[in-house]
Amino acid sequence: MAFIGKEPQIGAYSVLDDLTASATASYSLTLDSVAFVPESSQHLIVSLNGVIQKNGGTNPSFTVSGSTLTFSSALTSSDSINFVYALGSVLDIGTPSDATVTNAKTNFVSTSSAAGLQIKGDNTTAGTLQLNCEQNSHGIKLRSPAHSTSSSYTLTFPGTDPSADKFLKTDGSGNLSFADAGGSMTPAFQAYATAQTGITDNTATKVNFDTELFDTDGCYDTSNKRFLPTTAGKYYIYAVINFDAQGTDKFHSGMTSIYKNGSYYKHAYFDEYDNYLSYAKSPFVGAAIDFNGSSDYVEVYATFNITSGTSHRLTGGAYSSFGGYKIIGA
Repeated sequence: MAFIGKEPQIGAYSVLDDLTASATASYSLTLDSVAFVPESSQHLIVSLNGVIQKNGGTNPSFTVSGSTLTFSSALTSSDSINFVYALGSVLDIGTPSDATVTNAKTNFVSTSSAAGLQIKGDNTTAGTLQLNCEQNSHGIKLRSPAHSTSSSYTLTFPGTDPSADKFLKTDGSGNLSFADAGGSMTPAFQAYATAQTGITDNTATKVNFDTELFDTDGCYDTSNKRFLPTTAGKYYIYAVINFDAQGTDKFHSGMTSIYKNGSYYKHAYFDEYDNYLSYAKSPFVGAAIDFNGSSDYVEVYATFNITSGTSHRLTGGAYSSFGGYKIIGA
C-alpha cells in the first residue's frame, strides 16, 4: 500500500517484517528477523484487513508491550495483517546522509563542568582529533595521553596574538603564554663596585657591589649587595674580583666565594706561596644554583691573605662584577 501524503525524508522509519494472522491476539514484532521494540503503540501504523487501526486514546485497536503487539480481540486465519510501519523512535533522526550536517547544526556549547565536544577512545586507541588539509587527503592529529597516565588537565590558550619566533609555554596550571624560544633567561642582573675597598687580612668580607649595570626584574638589592630572584628555577651565578697588593704587600692566597642564604656555596681559590710582591689576581667563580623564588638569595665574599704589608685591597670599577641569570625554570 502506498504511503498517503508526503513521505517523510528524515527519521528512523521502517517497514517491519510481515505478520501472519492466526487464532491469537498477540504477535511478535521483528525488523530483519530481530525483535523490534517501538517507543509506544503510537509509533506504529498497523493495517488490518485494509483498515488502519487506532493506536492510542480510548478503546485502541491494539496495544504494545516490549516487542509484542496485541490486538483488542483475537484474529482468525482469514484475517490479513497488511503491514506494520514503525514511524521512528523519540529524537531518533536516523543516520544523516554525507554532507547534510551544516556548521549551524554543530553548535557545541561548553559549560563549567562539561566540554562542548568530546572525542572518545575505543578502549584501545585514545581519543584523537584530526585536522585535514584543504583536499582532505591528509591531516594532523591531536591525541589524548594514554589511559595509564591518568591525565586530566586543561590547556587555556593566550589571549593575544604571538609575534614571530615565539613558542607556547605553561605556567604549571595549564595557562599558556607565548614566550621566547629557550626561555627568557630572566630574572637577570649584573652589578659592580664603584670604588676600591680596603680589606681585613684573611677575613671573609662581603664585596661592595653597589651599582647595577642592569637588573631585569628589580631583584638585585644594592643596599644589602645581594640577589633575590623572584622566580623559582636554576640560575647561573658568577663573580670576578681583582685582588690588588698595591705594590707593597706580599701575596699569600685569596678566595672569591659565592654565599647562598648566608652560607658558603662555591669558591675560586689561588695560592701564591708567599712568592710575589706588588701583584694582582682576578679569580672568577661561577655556579648553577637552585632558587625557590621567594626567600633564597646570594652574595659574594672575598678573602685576601697576605704574608706582609697592610695596603691590600679589592679593585672597583671595571675590575669587578657580580651577575646571574635564569637558565632553567622550576
